[in-house]
Amino acid sequence: MTSEMSFLRLLGSPRARFAFNAISGLLVVGVGIVTTRHFIAHGWPLHHANVLGVIGAGALFLAAFAFKAWGWQRLFNAEDRPRTLTLAAAGGAATVTGVALPGRFDELVRIAVVRKLPGKRCTVKKVCLSLFILGLVDNAALAPFASVAAAIAAPSGLIRAGLIVVAVAGVLAMALVLALPHLPRIRRIVKYRIVGWVHAHAAPPREAANSFALVAVSWALRVAAVFVLLNALSIGTSIPLALGFLIASASAAALPIAPAGGVAQAGAGAALLGATGIHASQAVAFAVAAQGLIVLAGASILVLTLCLHLATRLRPHLRSAALDG
Repeated sequence: MTSEMSFLRLLGSPRARFAFNAISGLLVVGVGIVTTRHFIAHGWPLHHANVLGVIGAGALFLAAFAFKAWGWQRLFNAEDRPRTLTLAAAGGAATVTGVALPGRFDELVRIAVVRKLPGKRCTVKKVCLSLFILGLVDNAALAPFASVAAAIAAPSGLIRAGLIVVAVAGVLAMALVLALPHLPRIRRIVKYRIVGWVHAHAAPPREAANSFALVAVSWALRVAAVFVLLNALSIGTSIPLALGFLIASASAAALPIAPAGGVAQAGAGAALLGATGIHASQAVAFAVAAQGLIVLAGASILVLTLCLHLATRLRPHLRSAALDG
C-alpha cells in the first residue's frame, strides 16, 4: 500500500508533469518530422494546390478546434472548469495520436492531457462525464448538417439512409443530454448512487445549449475548411460535397473499433468522394491531405500550449538568474 501511494505521489509531482509535457512535445515533433520526410520523399498527395487556399483551410480547422474546446468547457461545473487552451490541447493531442491508435483511445489521451496540464484540478470521473456528454452534444450538433447532406449531398439511397440515421441519432443524443439533470425524477433508477452523482455534475440545460451552439459553430467551420480545400485542390467548389465528406469522416470516427482513427476517417471520406464520381486516386489523395491538415492543426495547438506552459515554468528561474547576474 505504501509503495502504491508513493507511486501515485510521483505521478502527481511537478517533475512527472514536466516529463509528461516534454515527452508529449517530442512525440508531436517526431510525428511532424516523419510526416514531412514522407512527403519530401513521395510528394504531397495533391501538389498542384493553391497555397493560400490550403493555408485558409488549415486556419479554419484550427478555429474549429478552439470552438469545440470552448463548447467542451461549458460542460464542466464552474469550480472544476479547465482552461479552454488546455481542452484544445487535449483535442489536439488526441488528433495527433489518432493517426496510429485505434478508435476510442483518443478519449484516454484527452483525459491524460487534461489531468496533467496545469489549471483547476478535476477528477477523472468528472472528465469522463464531460467527455460522455460532449460526445452526445457532438452528435447532436452534427444532426442539422447530416439532415442537409441527406437532402442535397447523398450520391445514393444507401448513403442517404446512413445520413438520416446520423441525424436521428443526433436528435436522440440531445434529448438524452437534456434529460440527464432530471434523472432523479425517475423512481426506478433514483436508488442508484451514480444517478445522484450524475445529477450533481451533469451540465444544466442552459450550459448544454451553449455547448451545442459552440460545437455547431465548430462543425460549420470544418465544413467551410473542407469546402475551401476542395476549391484549393481543384476538385470542385461544392458545399454538398464538403458536407458529405465531413459527415462520412465523422461517422467513421464514431466507430468503437477501427484500424486507426485517422485512417478510418480518411478512408470513409475517400469512399464518399469516390461514390460521387471522383477518381479513386484523387479521392484518396484529398482525404489524406484533409486529414493531414487536421493533424497539423491539432499538433500546432498542442505545441503552443506546451510552449506557453514551459515559458510559465521557466519565467521565475530566468528572472532569478537575471537578478543574480
